[in-house]
Amino acid sequence: MWVGLLGTVAACTAGAIVNSGDDSDKVPPPTVQERDDTVAILARSSASQGVCYGWELKDYFGYGDPVSVGSNLGAGVAVEDNPACPRWVQVSVRIYYPSESSESDDNAYVDVNGSSDFSAAELLRIANGLGRLGVTEKVFIDDPGWAVTRAAVMLPLLAVEAGAVEPAATPAPAATEPSPLPDSGSDLWRDRWGYLLAAGGLLLVTALLVTVGVVQRRRQRRGGGPAQRAGAETAAPRIPEQA
Repeated sequence: MWVGLLGTVAACTAGAIVNSGDDSDKVPPPTVQERDDTVAILARSSASQGVCYGWELKDYFGYGDPVSVGSNLGAGVAVEDNPACPRWVQVSVRIYYPSESSESDDNAYVDVNGSSDFSAAELLRIANGLGRLGVTEKVFIDDPGWAVTRAAVMLPLLAVEAGAVEPAATPAPAATEPSPLPDSGSDLWRDRWGYLLAAGGLLLVTALLVTVGVVQRRRQRRGGGPAQRAGAETAAPRIPEQA
């Protein structure tokens, strides 16, 4: 009897150990790429708005460290109770994955909290905005790691929309001397350059023809003068009339 009882207890214990090692009900954290991209985006938003933004992902039954935490200060760095973050906003998500033998459904509990200078109404508007932008409870259940980092990068925009944070100032362009515009030229020449070139060509041809005509005329006059004088000298002498 004692041997059988001990064997039963050992089998139950081994089964419990095997079940506890099953990762099917574990909350998957965000990937390294998702964390790094989120930190970079939050760092730019924090620098322009003066507010720290972060995320926290927990297992519903987890009593130890969060599954994932991060902020604009880096992956693994929380904003809550951080001396470097006097003003902060954080999305906190708890995922509930029941065992396969349970009849309960999977659930995600999403909350947005912040420092004391943010009102409860402002934080509630930010939290409601996540679902409006597509990060719903189903998304958190299906892919909690991606969803929590996606929600984190939406916090700066939703904070501005809720009126809790001033929008980032648009950098003014550097003052430079405007470059002078090129000479536009004459509209008459630009629009009718073909006609003007043709007219100029005709004028040149006309001038050439006139010049040639004048030269030939002068030559003809020079050649006709001496001939006429020679003819006059060879003419018969005139006989004087008799009285």
